[in-house]
Amino acid sequence: MRVPSLVGLALLSLVAHEPAQAQSARGATLVSAAQPAAANAGTPTFYEDVLPILQQNCQACHQPSGKNMGGMVAPFPLLSYEDARRYAGRMAAAVNTGRMPPWSAAAWHKGTFENERILEEEEKQAIISWAEGGAPAGDPATAPPTPDVVLAVAASDGWSLGTPDLILEFAQPHCMSDDERDTYINIPVQITADMIPADRWLSSIEYRNGPAVHHIISGVGGLVPGAEPRAYEPGYGRVMRAGPREVSFNMHFNKEPGPGTALCTNIQAGIRFKPEGEVITHVTDGEDLYIRPIQIPAGAASHAESREYTFEDDVEILSFMPHMHLRGKAAQYELTYPDGRHETLLHVPKYDFNWQHTYRFAKPVLAPAGSVLRFTLWWDNSENNPANPDPTATVRWGLPTHQEMSQGYMSFQYLDEVHLVVGEPIPADLRAGRANESN
Repeated sequence: MRVPSLVGLALLSLVAHEPAQAQSARGATLVSAAQPAAANAGTPTFYEDVLPILQQNCQACHQPSGKNMGGMVAPFPLLSYEDARRYAGRMAAAVNTGRMPPWSAAAWHKGTFENERILEEEEKQAIISWAEGGAPAGDPATAPPTPDVVLAVAASDGWSLGTPDLILEFAQPHCMSDDERDTYINIPVQITADMIPADRWLSSIEYRNGPAVHHIISGVGGLVPGAEPRAYEPGYGRVMRAGPREVSFNMHFNKEPGPGTALCTNIQAGIRFKPEGEVITHVTDGEDLYIRPIQIPAGAASHAESREYTFEDDVEILSFMPHMHLRGKAAQYELTYPDGRHETLLHVPKYDFNWQHTYRFAKPVLAPAGSVLRFTLWWDNSENNPANPDPTATVRWGLPTHQEMSQGYMSFQYLDEVHLVVGEPIPADLRAGRANESN
């Protein structure tokens, strides 16, 4: 069987895997753009009922210059009534089946993570009822103002976190031949003294990637399908050291092989720095939590592998991000405290390769020294997994997409605060030095 390309997987995720009843509903409720529909009594309207939901949950991505979420870019905008009316049926089907907004944490985690994407049942029903009722416009005078996030993206040439202070890209695009499927290559990018004359504190890192980019690992952060741009809140930071020096971008390119599939591709890493005068009180660190070796039996519908990690210092856990490939099924992080208490910090019952979320805690989790974190992954290597490249193969850890990976990225901060002022010299021996060169 062929390995789906990243673009192919995105399209499958957005359209082709709709259940038959959802496709039927989408066709039945697709509204003609010829004339605005009049609202029947009790039918939700766009400006009063639907637009606020879109502004809060959808428009950061669904706009002409929406977020590049690790190669996943919204296929159409939802800013205006005309935009939304055209896709009313697809919107209703997507929220009804849970495909949108994309989020994979268990439902009982509601409120746990600051970046959760969850629609309330009444919000889902408002969109569905609006579409089924003919997608009426309502009174434009009731529309809320355009959110700042939409205005900011429009004003910064599509960069969702603001215009970068520095953009890194390859000196030349990387080209793949017709016959290539998976390519791993380290591509160096030169940072000159003019680019970064002194050590700087990072505020954010956002990628724009061309076709066939599967993932990126570099000294200025990484990228996987569905990942959000990385931003550091006030008081939190990570160091980017001064030039001249070379940053290596470990690139994984993946596409379907065959005649006419050759392409050339590049990336842009848009970097923003902290403003002078901001006080950095916490420097983040992290662990990759690899599970290796792994061996997933042919045909296994739910194969699990685990590992444990013991904290040597008192820390606060900030985020988790599980990473697998096409056979990934579920993930879980559990913490056992020194006093014997046990807690499941994150359960992902339906892992989605196309939406590899970083789950950022709304309230950091205190893990005292001696706490043990157990990280578990499950894979579906059976024929019932539609993304499975070959259910007859025993699968081991490997770089290509048709093999598997088994990482559980974790970020945390030490409890002892620092007091470092942006613009002043940065110590060369920061305690969390390793994290200064990772995502």
